[in-house]
Amino acid sequence: MINLIAPCGLDCSKCGAFIAKQNNDDEVRKETALKWSKEHNVEIDPKKINCDGCLSLTGEHFGYCNVCVIRLCSIDKNLDDCKKCNEYKCEKITKIFG
Repeated sequence: MINLIAPCGLDCSKCGAFIAKQNNDDEVRKETALKWSKEHNVEIDPKKINCDGCLSLTGEHFGYCNVCVIRLCSIDKNLDDCKKCNEYKCEKITKIFG
Protein backbone atom coordinates (compact mmCIF):
# COMPACT_ATOMS: atom_id res chain seq x y z
CA MET A 1 0.00 0.00 0.00
CA ILE A 2 1.10 3.56 -0.72
CA ASN A 3 2.28 5.56 2.26
CA LEU A 4 0.48 8.91 2.20
CA ILE A 5 1.12 11.17 5.12
CA ALA A 6 -1.38 14.02 5.36
CA PRO A 7 -0.06 17.52 6.13
CA CYS A 8 -1.20 17.09 9.75
CA GLY A 9 0.76 13.85 10.10
CA LEU A 10 -2.07 11.31 9.85
CA ASP A 11 -1.30 8.32 7.64
CA CYS A 12 -3.96 8.21 4.90
CA SER A 13 -2.84 4.73 3.85
CA LYS A 14 -4.19 3.39 7.17
CA CYS A 15 -7.57 5.13 6.83
CA GLY A 16 -10.59 2.94 6.10
CA ALA A 17 -11.99 5.41 3.55
CA PHE A 18 -8.70 5.48 1.63
CA ILE A 19 -8.29 1.70 1.74
CA ALA A 20 -11.90 1.10 0.64
CA LYS A 21 -11.61 3.49 -2.30
CA GLN A 22 -8.24 2.24 -3.51
CA ASN A 23 -9.33 -1.41 -3.35
CA ASN A 24 -13.01 -0.82 -4.22
CA ASP A 25 -13.81 -2.87 -1.12
CA ASP A 26 -17.43 -2.73 0.03
CA GLU A 27 -16.67 -4.83 3.12
CA VAL A 28 -14.12 -2.27 4.33
CA ARG A 29 -16.69 0.46 3.60
CA LYS A 30 -19.26 -1.32 5.80
CA GLU A 31 -16.78 -1.98 8.62
CA THR A 32 -15.47 1.59 8.55
CA ALA A 33 -18.95 3.13 8.44
CA LEU A 34 -20.01 1.02 11.43
CA LYS A 35 -16.86 1.86 13.41
CA TRP A 36 -17.02 5.60 12.69
CA SER A 37 -20.79 5.70 13.31
CA LYS A 38 -20.23 4.27 16.79
CA GLU A 39 -17.18 6.47 17.52
CA HIS A 40 -18.89 9.71 16.49
CA ASN A 41 -22.48 8.83 17.41
CA VAL A 42 -23.77 9.50 13.90
CA GLU A 43 -25.13 7.36 11.09
CA ILE A 44 -22.59 7.05 8.27
CA ASP A 45 -23.61 5.55 4.94
CA PRO A 46 -21.04 2.95 3.77
CA LYS A 47 -21.42 4.31 0.21
CA LYS A 48 -19.80 7.55 1.44
CA ILE A 49 -16.65 5.76 2.66
CA ASN A 50 -14.32 6.80 -0.16
CA CYS A 51 -11.18 8.93 -0.17
CA ASP A 52 -8.19 9.45 -2.46
CA GLY A 53 -5.99 10.79 0.33
CA CYS A 54 -5.50 14.21 1.80
CA LEU A 55 -2.80 15.16 -0.68
CA SER A 56 -5.11 14.59 -3.63
CA LEU A 57 -6.40 17.89 -4.97
CA THR A 58 -8.85 16.49 -7.49
CA GLY A 59 -9.94 13.20 -5.97
CA GLU A 60 -12.65 12.23 -3.56
CA HIS A 61 -12.43 13.07 0.14
CA PHE A 62 -14.51 11.67 2.97
CA GLY A 63 -16.84 14.00 4.89
CA TYR A 64 -14.89 16.34 7.13
CA CYS A 65 -11.75 16.00 5.03
CA ASN A 66 -13.46 18.21 2.41
CA VAL A 67 -13.53 21.12 4.86
CA CYS A 68 -10.59 20.27 7.14
CA VAL A 69 -8.92 23.57 8.05
CA ILE A 70 -5.50 21.93 8.21
CA ARG A 71 -5.86 20.40 4.74
CA LEU A 72 -7.22 23.63 3.25
CA CYS A 73 -4.46 25.68 4.87
CA SER A 74 -1.76 23.37 3.50
CA ILE A 75 -3.29 23.61 0.02
CA ASP A 76 -3.45 27.41 0.30
CA LYS A 77 0.22 27.56 1.36
CA ASN A 78 1.26 24.88 -1.14
CA LEU A 79 2.75 22.71 1.62
CA ASP A 80 2.61 18.94 1.90
CA ASP A 81 3.65 18.97 5.58
CA CYS A 82 2.57 21.37 8.32
CA LYS A 83 6.03 21.12 9.89
CA LYS A 84 7.40 23.00 6.87
CA CYS A 85 5.23 26.01 7.71
CA ASN A 86 6.79 29.00 9.44
CA GLU A 87 3.67 29.16 11.67
CA TYR A 88 3.96 25.54 12.90
CA LYS A 89 2.40 24.68 15.58
CA CYS A 90 -0.43 27.04 14.83
CA GLU A 91 -3.86 27.13 16.42
CA LYS A 92 -5.28 24.94 13.64
CA ILE A 93 -3.00 22.08 14.69
CA THR A 94 -3.21 22.58 18.44
CA LYS A 95 -7.01 22.90 18.38
CA ILE A 96 -7.33 19.44 16.85
CA PHE A 97 -4.31 17.60 18.22
CA GLY A 98 -3.59 19.52 21.42
